Amino acid sequence: MRKILPLTIITLCCVAFYPRPASALNMSMAPKPKFGYKDASGKRHSVEIIDKYQPKKIVHPFAKLDPKIDPKLCRAATIAEERAHAHSHSLCWHFVKEALVAAGVLRSRPTTMLAKQAGQELVSNYGFKKLPVSDPYAAPMGAVLVYGASKAAGHVEIRTKDGFVSDFKSKVPSPRPLLGVYAKS
Repeated sequence: MRKILPLTIITLCCVAFYPRPASALNMSMAPKPKFGYKDASGKRHSVEIIDKYQPKKIVHPFAKLDPKIDPKLCRAATIAEERAHAHSHSLCWHFVKEALVAAGVLRSRPTTMLAKQAGQELVSNYGFKKLPVSDPYAAPMGAVLVYGASKAAGHVEIRTKDGFVSDFKSKVPSPRPLLGVYAKS
């Protein structure tokens, strides 16, 4: 009995201090938070709250090079990109006009002051045509996108290979309502 007692104590100590995964660090013991709501019929539902970041990014397609439109429009997109700022200076139509003239797309500067009037002037005075495109990401490279605004001047930008440019560069189009996409053949 004297030999068994020390062996039992040593065995219990070894088992107690035996390395194993720490269950105290595992926070999965707490119930996952749920969001409760009632649907239109009054039935109660609950869903798990997602609290992890999804690493999969939303990727928008590159602009396609349309052989039907004037290649000078692609040059205008490049010129506008070279001259663009990091942030808007509220001079979008001014910068787009300058890029179109510098690329040789237009012979003279358009005279309209508001960006939302750009499409009308490009069609009536400079031979542009409105393209049947309603999604800014589907616009061909070099196309001029005109956006409206109820009380503001609107916005104009040129589609680049991987984004949009006016007086600043952006990977996403303007959130304003799209009035039209214009290009010259």
